[in-house]
Amino acid sequence: MHLCIFNPEHDLCLAKGRAHYVPPRSAVDFARRDAGLMRVLYPEALCCSVYDLTREQASQATEVTAWGWDAVVKHELLKRGIPESLLPTDEEIGTIRELQHRSTVLPLQEDCREVRSVVEMEALLREREHWVMKAPWSGAGRGLRWVHGSLTAIDRDWLLKTVAAQRCAIAEPRREVVADLALEYMGGEFAGYSYFKTGSGVYKENVLWPDEQIEAAFPLRQTRERIEPWLAANVWPRYHGPIGVDLMFCADGSVHVAEMNFRHTMGMVAHEELRVMN
Repeated sequence: MHLCIFNPEHDLCLAKGRAHYVPPRSAVDFARRDAGLMRVLYPEALCCSVYDLTREQASQATEVTAWGWDAVVKHELLKRGIPESLLPTDEEIGTIRELQHRSTVLPLQEDCREVRSVVEMEALLREREHWVMKAPWSGAGRGLRWVHGSLTAIDRDWLLKTVAAQRCAIAEPRREVVADLALEYMGGEFAGYSYFKTGSGVYKENVLWPDEQIEAAFPLRQTRERIEPWLAANVWPRYHGPIGVDLMFCADGSVHVAEMNFRHTMGMVAHEELRVMN
């Protein structure tokens, strides 16, 4: 039996970096309520939250897929009787966590910087007035601080705590974003585009446009030609799972890499839903 685990708490677990972490109740409730989303991608599989998985179901598993792999979901699966041979090794999970650190994609991000001190951030503010500071391990709109002109006391405290916990913060120039897009990859192959909406950095919903319509509306072919050789050189030799590359299409017509998610994404779900509908 193919077992698919929906664990949208993955980004939080990855940030903590340890197996013994209890996600917030809201994240666990989301996992339990919407585990059926995984069925869009894997229609023949048993799809559930790890917290609803029974030992009887675990004993029947011959293959296991997770929304995203981290130490917490592996620990919970082992507790329920899934053989370790069906799960990623600790080394593989460590590789995923390191790849997910936002510093990984800095070579693809114009004008973004690693920041390790208040002095460094203040120097950037003298060059440009508006920045977003990002925690290297964060997701779903968490771990972001918008900075305008100067650092407040709260900004300084956030920056110092983030650097202490996650090695650095990432400073990204504020841009006039008019559309949020993504490149979706599965198993080392390009799977399609997605077009989605956000608010204050938080994912809201996907727009169900086919690939042809997205490619006609936005200059993404050149973006792929820049990103895919980098993936081939730096990622595919180490990791072969799903990847979503989030992009910002800006008012000046430019396209910028926002982040890279080494897990399944809602864009993949929306893309597959659209394929089935058509």
